[in-house]
Amino acid sequence: MTVEPSQPKYVWTAGDLYEPYMGRWSRLVACEYLEWLAVPAGMDWLDVGCGTGALTQAILNHASPRSVKGVDPSPDFIQYAQAHVTDGRASFEVGDAQSMRIDNASVDAAVAGLVLNFFPQPRRAVAEMARVVRPGGVVAGYVWDYAGEMQMLRYFWDAALVLDPAVSGLYEGHRFPLCQPEPLSELFTQAGLHNVVISPIDVPTDFRDFDDYWSPYLGGQGPAAGYAMSLDEPRRAVLRDLIRSRLSTGEDGSIHLIARAWAVRGSKA
Repeated sequence: MTVEPSQPKYVWTAGDLYEPYMGRWSRLVACEYLEWLAVPAGMDWLDVGCGTGALTQAILNHASPRSVKGVDPSPDFIQYAQAHVTDGRASFEVGDAQSMRIDNASVDAAVAGLVLNFFPQPRRAVAEMARVVRPGGVVAGYVWDYAGEMQMLRYFWDAALVLDPAVSGLYEGHRFPLCQPEPLSELFTQAGLHNVVISPIDVPTDFRDFDDYWSPYLGGQGPAAGYAMSLDEPRRAVLRDLIRSRLSTGEDGSIHLIARAWAVRGSKA
């Protein structure tokens, strides 16, 4: 049976739906990322494309910052972050990563977690991050390894491609060549940053059972979930059952996968 999608809806607005889909895993990778980044305590941070505030909260918890400002184009995400990140060192505002209302050389570290590939003009966004960082500061980011070991999405799209090869153009692993080491390194080098370093970061993505894996796709957040919700119920059930048949489960029904992110950092002269 061929699964024929209607026009998919790519939504990144509902914080309460994003959290069970991707937020819980982005929080895990954020902690590992900050340990790798090793920015000294007492610094001023900028979280570009902050979403629901997962990376901002991790910075507050693990990096001992003086301040953290989160910027995101989604008013709903900003509202969610303001409601859930209550530390007085944090502030949030709606803004465009490619044209930020932030002074030159005003922060020590500018970071972008899991969003570089979603910017229409990533070179412009990284250039903006470099602009607002003080000399000697850090510009950094991380992206999911969609084409490799971001396994929860690989299982989804591998099954979708079996049912309908036409969805190839929706799969992040095909759409986002930036999410690989060489393009990431080139992006940061072309922004004039020095000592650019790339590293993989792996975190476990453990699901209680198949429903814990599948139900977040019904929230419609992002390309995969947007595609799932563009299908009618019979076609969505075919996709669901094929994914279920391909996942390995433990005796208790649990599913254990990994999610790999590629981390990148550079320094401003």
